[in-house]
Amino acid sequence: MNRGAAPSADAASSPVKALPGLLLESLAALAEAGEVEPACRLAGRACSALRKSDPRAARSFDVLLHRLTPRLTW
Repeated sequence: MNRGAAPSADAASSPVKALPGLLLESLAALAEAGEVEPACRLAGRACSALRKSDPRAARSFDVLLHRLTPRLTW
């Protein structure tokens, strides 16, 4: 993730374009805080919501979800 990094020029020009990155960073932090299941559920919902309108962002959430699922304890 880009913790502490300056936003890209593209993100700075459109706050809406910055939202998927912010949500990805937040979900990763949630998982690091021990809340893996809620992070996975939210990543799945974001992936589904963005599938048609922003496939690239949806893929980022799919990647996060696949990275987190091995850490689930159920």
